[in-house]
Amino acid sequence: MASTTTPVCDFGRPAIDFDLPGTDGKRYSLASARGPRGLLVMFICNHCPYVKAVIHRLIRDTAELKAMGMNAIAIMANDPRDYPEDSWDNMVKIARELNFPFPYVLDETQEVAKAYGAVCTPDFFGFNARMELQYRGRLDASRKETAPDDVRRDLFEAMKQVALSGAGPAEQIPSIGCSIKWKAE
Repeated sequence: MASTTTPVCDFGRPAIDFDLPGTDGKRYSLASARGPRGLLVMFICNHCPYVKAVIHRLIRDTAELKAMGMNAIAIMANDPRDYPEDSWDNMVKIARELNFPFPYVLDETQEVAKAYGAVCTPDFFGFNARMELQYRGRLDASRKETAPDDVRRDLFEAMKQVALSGAGPAEQIPSIGCSIKWKAE
């Protein structure tokens, strides 16, 4: 499992539309997912140790951001053939068990992940109300292990700033995670 880091934020890049099935039986698009103050598009999966290390913090942070008008959506784009933990049935199970406060959707063709330039799980794209990219960084200092409780909440603080001002922080620390499991072409 190779670790990959995300590129720097391409400020102002427009969000890309999608139409993906959610584990709750609904379909989601950019328009239906966005909040009045913006949208956090997250590429996650079930098997990745980096995601497992932060999932409870991610649930906490997205719930708090939603109260500020900043919605979130989680996209699973991995090829589950080699990673059965990332199967549709397991996505449904995890979303229910952990009571995700955001839609968990499947990018089976991987076209959305490629369009966004997603490289790893977790990979975060924070957009303002105008759907302009303002954050492409980490959740916090966690790696494969959860960081101490008192670490700075990088993603939360950045997205709170985006919700309040429309602009993300100039300094951002890249996210790190497992590479997206692309289908063989």
